[in-house]
Amino acid sequence: MQKPFYPIIYVRGYAMTEAERNETAADPFCGFNLGSTIFRANPNKHEPAKKFVFESPLLRLSAEYGYSDVYENGLDILDPDWRPRTSMSGQPNVGIPASSVVIYRYYDEGSSLLGDGEARKIEHYCQGLSALILRVRELVVAQERGALKPEEFRCYLVAHSMGGLVVRGFLQNPKLGSDAARKAVDKIFTYATPHNGIDAGGRNVPSWLGLSEINTFNRERMGEYLNLEAALERYKRVDFLPAAAFPIERIFCMVGTNRDDYDVAMGLSRTFAGHGSDGLVKVDNASVWGLDRNNNISGTAATAYCYRTHSGPFGIVNSEESYQNLSRFLFGDVRVDLWIEVDEVRLPVAIEDKPEVQALYQFELLARPRGKRWYLSRRTAEEDSPACRSHAELTQQKARGGNLVYLSTVFLANKAKVSTVDRTLAYAMDVSVRVPDYVIDRKFWADQHFEGSHLFRDSLLISLEPPEQEGGAWKVLHSWESQHVGQATQALSYTQVKGGQIRIEVPMPTAAQKPGIDGKILLLVSAWNND
Repeated sequence: MQKPFYPIIYVRGYAMTEAERNETAADPFCGFNLGSTIFRANPNKHEPAKKFVFESPLLRLSAEYGYSDVYENGLDILDPDWRPRTSMSGQPNVGIPASSVVIYRYYDEGSSLLGDGEARKIEHYCQGLSALILRVRELVVAQERGALKPEEFRCYLVAHSMGGLVVRGFLQNPKLGSDAARKAVDKIFTYATPHNGIDAGGRNVPSWLGLSEINTFNRERMGEYLNLEAALERYKRVDFLPAAAFPIERIFCMVGTNRDDYDVAMGLSRTFAGHGSDGLVKVDNASVWGLDRNNNISGTAATAYCYRTHSGPFGIVNSEESYQNLSRFLFGDVRVDLWIEVDEVRLPVAIEDKPEVQALYQFELLARPRGKRWYLSRRTAEEDSPACRSHAELTQQKARGGNLVYLSTVFLANKAKVSTVDRTLAYAMDVSVRVPDYVIDRKFWADQHFEGSHLFRDSLLISLEPPEQEGGAWKVLHSWESQHVGQATQALSYTQVKGGQIRIEVPMPTAAQKPGIDGKILLLVSAWNND
């Protein structure tokens, strides 16, 4: 059955100065139309960039899914004298199609070109987003001519940087929008959003820095407009999405890890942001976690990582990696959440009986679709993006989930397959765990291991074959490359349950060497967009 298309509302990021707001106001698509011809194949800046033409998210959505803009006769849908474009036959039309891209132009009034040149508080932008959603709903319902009821209308919100905070403020704070607009949101995708604020030089931007609304990224200020004061007091963080506001499984966070190519302010931004960032936003601050009704952490949003900067020629929005995750999240067929469950960590023989061993384990992932030159998710130690666990978490905190390591979420789409003959959806996971630096009695211990080498390293090949008929059985095939090179050989069938999730455990092929690690890869597989 053909999946429905919903309007995409794009919410751009922060513009600090009047000149930047003017530049934004002068751009019809606020950066969603920007492409790129280059990418970094590895983090070595001394090697030349590779050529890879990415046309832009806007153009690709138009070419591949039939989306179009809503501008007509030089006017936007919020302009009072806007009228819909005529049909192909020349007949007058009403409303806009569901497959529309709408740009939230919230900086127009803050520019000196189309407004008074004064920046507004983020609360104002949140309220404006609510009004825009209702306007889009009105126009889509009008074009459907009775086939769609207002309460059935849905839309996608796609946001870059501060735009994701505008979205969250609108959703999480009842004062900043209408319930009708909030109920209309189907999915959210954020690029490089500082969900836990912005840190510079290791410190959160101060609350008193109101110039150009920079304190929008201060956690205390964020706690106010995100309606998270209680969570901030408990966790000292604000990267949470309460279940009462929006389901955590319906949001995707795209995280950038390339700080070196971010040249804003002649490189000062990346210097202050430091390692483990996209040049502005810390990797650890760029995704969200769910909160249940008792303010307990309930789960993580779908997250993927790419070696891209916050913006610019190597930017995260104008990248093939991000677009592939965006389109698969919006329109894909299968969702796979990737975890590692650690069963045992073996120390070097000389220290295995030491009571106070300190060590930090780094878990890396490269998720590679078949026949492509890019990664759906890329987490490596060299790019400061691995998942990390301490020795104490892995060995002493299993009851609290310390031995469970979230790696990423991958969405697969029939439309994106390399072969139209092969029915399977296939990809490979390069998984590795680095040997940590061991510390005994606060002193570095250097014997019987090599820092930076691997406790574990292998590729897991995964192939999912959809059922011949709706409601039938899926086939999931998987194998480790070290055991069966080049193809998946182990079959596992399961009955697809609408809205359900299938847990597949794949033991890691490890030996009993010391140091070492034992565990399993967890694939949490569920049908996507099947409602």
